[in-house]
Amino acid sequence: MKVITNSNQTPLVARSQDAVWHPCTQMKHHESFPLIAITRGKGAWLFDEKDSPLLDCISSWWTNLFGHSNPRINQAITDQLEKIEHVMLAGFTHPPVVELSEKLAALTKGNLGHVFYASDGASAVEIALKMSHHFWRLGNQPNKQKFVCLQNGYHGETLGALAVTDVAIFRDAYGALLQSVFTIPSPDARKATLGEDADEIARQAAKKLEELLEVEHANIAAIIVEPLVQCAGQMAMHSPEYLRIVRALCDKFDIHLIADEIAVGCGRTGKFFACEHAGIWPDFLTLSKGISGGYLPLSLSMTTDKIYQAFYGDKTQQGFLHSHSYTGNPLACAAALACLAIFETESVLQNNIGRSSDLAKAFAWAKEDERIEHWRQQGMILAFDIKPHVLQSQAHFAREMFSASIQEGILIRPISNTIYVMPPYILSQEETIQMGKSVHSALNRTLL
Repeated sequence: MKVITNSNQTPLVARSQDAVWHPCTQMKHHESFPLIAITRGKGAWLFDEKDSPLLDCISSWWTNLFGHSNPRINQAITDQLEKIEHVMLAGFTHPPVVELSEKLAALTKGNLGHVFYASDGASAVEIALKMSHHFWRLGNQPNKQKFVCLQNGYHGETLGALAVTDVAIFRDAYGALLQSVFTIPSPDARKATLGEDADEIARQAAKKLEELLEVEHANIAAIIVEPLVQCAGQMAMHSPEYLRIVRALCDKFDIHLIADEIAVGCGRTGKFFACEHAGIWPDFLTLSKGISGGYLPLSLSMTTDKIYQAFYGDKTQQGFLHSHSYTGNPLACAAALACLAIFETESVLQNNIGRSSDLAKAFAWAKEDERIEHWRQQGMILAFDIKPHVLQSQAHFAREMFSASIQEGILIRPISNTIYVMPPYILSQEETIQMGKSVHSALNRTLL
């Protein structure tokens, strides 16, 4: 099999480097790690200008659930395109946004609804933060304006979302622009020592939250968490016990729980919503990425009827003062409806149980590799860490591993010394086995 070329001599790559500023990238690095020009995709595969294949092991940054150029999603967008491509949602509505909102509310068993739409995940987080702050102001508790976040949490890169993000490189660059927040320990199960398990680490972390709330609850609007997996935080996984305790503490101290399910929702963890593993519902739940199947920018924040009713009144100032030009875009909503239809008609969650098992088998070698520690899996997310002493340069490992994976015909994007896969829900057993073997080969190539 041919593999993706790594040449930076093609006209498209040269034009891109001259004209495009790529995200989360030191552009100078592309002098030694050239851009890859992708011209088409089909199923779990991407293809370059020479039509060489690349297995998309990370769902194109965790967005693509059902493969590239999926016929059902393609058709849904085409059908909607013949009707209306966009209309503003201020003063208007349309069938796709109504149907999608109804279906999402039904998936929460009516616990959440009143869906507010945006385009990207960070904007959905901004909506939840602003709604929580505004709710307490409307309720004559204006002091409740601080937020609580977790160590190593990530919620986006707009200023509000970045304030509740605990990633050092961002804080170093933009900290002067950000609201101060309370940052508490992560329930990361990798912290467990001999005799401890994930539940015990969850209880220890929750205790720190309780201690904070006992002192500061009158000043706190909400806590924001990524249920079960802190994805950008090196795929740190925690027990559902943490969510159960946090929900109880939020009820006791009268603060909101914001569940950021942008990366972990839409079936990634084994259930449609990650919070379902804990048997709890938050006050706000954000979705993006997979909700449109990786097709079009779409994000949303759902909340409770109690919060919605606080904004319902005669005064304009009592309304939620927030908008986006493309809020509830009909094409994006049509893509999302097609994704939900696939979940409904193709037993996706049930079939993913088998796919998760296939994933574990494909990476069984990593459990025995002495260079590796903290092998972990939650549904369709699998990760492990390379022991620090094995690395020649931790600063360069991720880029070198990425480059080696390209040579093996796969797309992975390590986070520091963490290697993970988060593939689309359509991989065959053969493709899953190939993925495991190729990651192994890429690791061996990198650690030579």
